[in-house]
Amino acid sequence: MAGPTTARRGQRQQKPSGPPLRLGRLRRPSPRAVVLPALGVVLLGAAVLWLLYGSPWIRVEHVSVSGTRVLTPAQVREAAEVPSGGPLVSVDTGAVADRVRRRLSRVATVDVSRSWPHGIDVKVVERTAVMVEKKGGKFVEVDAHGVRFATVSRAPDSVPVLELSLSRSPSAAASLRRFGESRLVREAVRVASDLPAAVSRQARTVEVRTYDDISLELTGGRTVSWGSSEKGRQKARALTALMKAAPRARHFDVSVPTAPASSGS
Repeated sequence: MAGPTTARRGQRQQKPSGPPLRLGRLRRPSPRAVVLPALGVVLLGAAVLWLLYGSPWIRVEHVSVSGTRVLTPAQVREAAEVPSGGPLVSVDTGAVADRVRRRLSRVATVDVSRSWPHGIDVKVVERTAVMVEKKGGKFVEVDAHGVRFATVSRAPDSVPVLELSLSRSPSAAASLRRFGESRLVREAVRVASDLPAAVSRQARTVEVRTYDDISLELTGGRTVSWGSSEKGRQKARALTALMKAAPRARHFDVSVPTAPASSGS
């Protein structure tokens, strides 16, 4: 009878069945297999670079301008100063936009993009005047952010004229010292921006005496006491209701929008 030791010796003598495993040698790629793809990449890159920078097919031939109202496309093109005939890919669109904004103060926003294969598109949004300041015989347009952006010889239609009456009383002088002229102008701009559309078309002047004393003159000699620029939307609703309720009134007071009043007829 074979003991455990004999059984273990038999197990060690067993050989694995099947053909023996052989480790094949790793083949190194041939120089041609390495060089040809690399050369193809280089040639492709060179072709793309030539197409973008050296070929006559992708060059700046025209600059398209859209969004102008007062400005002309020619003025925008002159400010953009896009080099004609140069490679389209080399145009710095950010620099073009900066030139337009810097040279044309009437432009609020500008977007510059490439229009392959030959064009540059310049889209502008012009500032809109909510009031004008009279300076000598001309008018300075002011937008809703209080930016003075253009001087014109004639005030735009349906845009009120700003009147700063800051030196006529001690309270006006105190308000000027406390807030400064620029702040008071911005407050007047806020009032003009909050006016209902129907009232805005009738507004002729926005007069600022102090921070808390802003008034309007409308067509037909009618006046509105607005007070400060605070609670502008409430005051606009109150004024609209007053004008409907008392269409023949000559004066409207919405300085306290919860207690509006009208007078005259």
